[in-house]
Amino acid sequence: MGDNNTLGEQRPPRPSRKLAAVVVPMLGLIAVIVGLIVAWKGKDEPIGWFSYAPLSNQTFVANGTAFISQGTQLGLAVAVLGLLILAFWAGHTVGRRR
Repeated sequence: MGDNNTLGEQRPPRPSRKLAAVVVPMLGLIAVIVGLIVAWKGKDEPIGWFSYAPLSNQTFVANGTAFISQGTQLGLAVAVLGLLILAFWAGHTVGRRR
């Protein structure tokens, strides 16, 4: 309690905290939505073919070794980052109330 506060009176939150309480979850939600859209649009690439050529004496190296495209990987990474932001915000909010 400050010098000018009476018993039971609380100071109003600062405007920067109000702004952060709105901006952080919105950024997290936008990141999740954008990540899911990018992951959905990135799946248009076909899955590669594997072939067997025993007499060619050359090694075939595919572009990436994952079964999902790089666009899908990027989209999922952005969505996970957005979920981490939302989880941090929720934990911070619950922790401040106690």
